[in-house]
Amino acid sequence: MEETNMDDCEHNRESEVAPALIAVHPTQKSVAVAVGSNLRVFNLQEGCSVSLVDNSGVHMHKDSIRAIQYGAEGKLFVSAGDDKLVKIWVTDSWRCISSVSSEKRVTAVAISNDGRFVSFADKFGVIYAVEIEGSLENQSLPNKKAVPILAHYCSIITSLEFSPDGRYIISADRDFKIRVSVFPEKPSDGAHEIQSFCLGHSEFVSCLAFICNQDSQQWYLLSGGGDSTVRLWDFTCGSLLDTCHVGETGLIQSKEGIDDRLLAVTDLCATPCGSLIAVAIQSLAGVMLLSCNLSAKSLHVARVVPIPGETFIPTSLAAASSSNQLWMVMGASTLCTSRSAPLACVKVLNGFYESNQDSVEQEARVLEDKDLPGSEQLLQTLQGSSFIEKDALSAAAEAVKTAMCNLLIKKQYPSENREFRKRGRNDKRVDKKK
Repeated sequence: MEETNMDDCEHNRESEVAPALIAVHPTQKSVAVAVGSNLRVFNLQEGCSVSLVDNSGVHMHKDSIRAIQYGAEGKLFVSAGDDKLVKIWVTDSWRCISSVSSEKRVTAVAISNDGRFVSFADKFGVIYAVEIEGSLENQSLPNKKAVPILAHYCSIITSLEFSPDGRYIISADRDFKIRVSVFPEKPSDGAHEIQSFCLGHSEFVSCLAFICNQDSQQWYLLSGGGDSTVRLWDFTCGSLLDTCHVGETGLIQSKEGIDDRLLAVTDLCATPCGSLIAVAIQSLAGVMLLSCNLSAKSLHVARVVPIPGETFIPTSLAAASSSNQLWMVMGASTLCTSRSAPLACVKVLNGFYESNQDSVEQEARVLEDKDLPGSEQLLQTLQGSSFIEKDALSAAAEAVKTAMCNLLIKKQYPSENREFRKRGRNDKRVDKKK
């Protein structure tokens, strides 16, 4: 019996590994890392770790965190994941002011730019909204029930974003689609008006990001996916403007010998002006930088920045709008019992916001640990240890490959299992209530 349990444990470990996530305050006041059920926050202004206070009546996360995000002004922070909880934090005191329950595991979160709404998606493709009412100054909000506003019909939502002007909510899924929906004045009315679909990816869409043309003040959408592409969209009409095939540049295979099937784009992070885009790729030990010319509406690869002497495969990227630093994390969690905390490794790329391409070539470099803001104390807080042994780092890199591979690839179930799974479908339950 014990051997069987161990086999089950190993199977769950392979299929349920969650990648580490990173988020940075818009003005780089703080940085947050989520790995497993651990949420770790470091105050960059005061150079110390942050103690989280949860007075929401619900305990801290009990299962893997799958999504984290700061609000546009940095006043709010949201975390959510496999424990079916969406926790809303105020960042001045790092108190949890509300815990919203979801019927299913949460896969993505978004905060409207005005801080009025928090939206999240569950693993069955249903998207919900919660209105944040009243003052956020150290006041706990009632734990409100979320309102469903739209659904992708049993397709996992992989990324969720409000448009910068707040008019639309953009949702990407595992079935290659990006949907642009008009966000309703009253969420209870539902987001039934579809502005456009952005169709073109041939595999799952993994990440979304907005960039702005500073001359025209027009916003564009970037998307990355399992088809090894980064795509530029006019999202208001669903028009595909350009596609960059990151796996066809020759920069990756020649250096790494990586199989084309392991070149899924896993995260994107763009500079405010949109001239430079950082790309995390499933098996790339480093980060790829793309140059974007919004006047010509074109994308091309600028360079690949490796991490010297280490096996570092970023699982998440983040940057503050007021800084020239790109924050990266590599890490994975295991749902089976472990004696040590989940592993995370943090790196910072300096010179990320240089708009001049010659400067990018010369100045974009990965900082040594001793040069990081907060140095050893930051690493101790966010990584769980100020020093990570090479063997542990290599093991983490392998776990990351497994995590990213299993995270979004659509699973195929035997026909005899399909009826069983259908009985647990979210939409069927809604019909019964009606």
